[in-house]
Amino acid sequence: MYKAGIAGATGYTGFELVQLIQRSEVHAAPWDYPLISLQEGMARAGEVDVVFLCLPHAASIEPVRAFQATGVRVVDLSADFRLADPAAYQRWYGVAHTAPDLLPQFVYGLCEINRAQIKGARLIANPGCYPTSVNLGLYPLAKAGWLSDQVIVDSKSGVSGAGRQTKLQYSFVEANENLTPYNVGVRHRHIAEMEQVLNRVNGQHTYRFIFSPHLLPVNRGILSTIYISVPQGVTEQMIRDLYAETYAGEPFIHLLPAGQIASLRHTAYTNRCAISITPADPAQPDGPDYIIVATLDNLIKGASGQAIQNFNLSVGIDETLGLL
Repeated sequence: MYKAGIAGATGYTGFELVQLIQRSEVHAAPWDYPLISLQEGMARAGEVDVVFLCLPHAASIEPVRAFQATGVRVVDLSADFRLADPAAYQRWYGVAHTAPDLLPQFVYGLCEINRAQIKGARLIANPGCYPTSVNLGLYPLAKAGWLSDQVIVDSKSGVSGAGRQTKLQYSFVEANENLTPYNVGVRHRHIAEMEQVLNRVNGQHTYRFIFSPHLLPVNRGILSTIYISVPQGVTEQMIRDLYAETYAGEPFIHLLPAGQIASLRHTAYTNRCAISITPADPAQPDGPDYIIVATLDNLIKGASGQAIQNFNLSVGIDETLGLL
């Protein structure tokens, strides 16, 4: 049995981890595990096998350094160690990275793509929720060299994707019965993870992402609708065969058959990512234009479930433990 510490256990992703690990009750139930300060937790790092950091962005850097010095395994759910280039971190997050020496020691924990690197890793950067959906949705095409240079992504996220905070736009009256785009175009910080992953899949290709996220009036879930073009001669069946081969044996990738489109209900409360492939024009079923839809639960596959999957892989146990 492994022992885990969770920093930020009262936030949405932190509490999701508590429920997945301990099968605790929902938020309204009495706490059934001890809450201690982060400082006390760092002093007691030797009592656990792994620390999951569910802290705000820019707040994980110093705790990571402290925990890393003790030798405990760390899975960081913030964005502080996702980007390998400190200049990219400063560009997208607006602050200088204060531990660039640790960046090369982190593995980007997108399990289906970086499984070999995650095995045995001591420091793992858990991916963002939007990039997980987009990167899993596009990885087979990028790997085959079939992904068009410009990629248009329209994503929608449940309100919990913004974290547990009190900003006006996340209040019930503002979010309910509403749909709000934000940071549209080339503005959202998660574009950096899409570029980092997909631009390296097939050499050093450069994809241009036009990314429009929206706040969806539901508690949880992400749905990414991705518009792509493939080279002439690439048929729908070839694309389906490519995805089936790429994700063969993946326990959490759910490829939908022709005629079905992925929805939030395919993945809510699971660690799955559902992917559908649809020709854009039924009069031209073999392309070149297609619509890829990828959905996941932002709190599980987009955060806490993937963190557990990463830990399982890193210590060499069945990666589905605690997640099925």
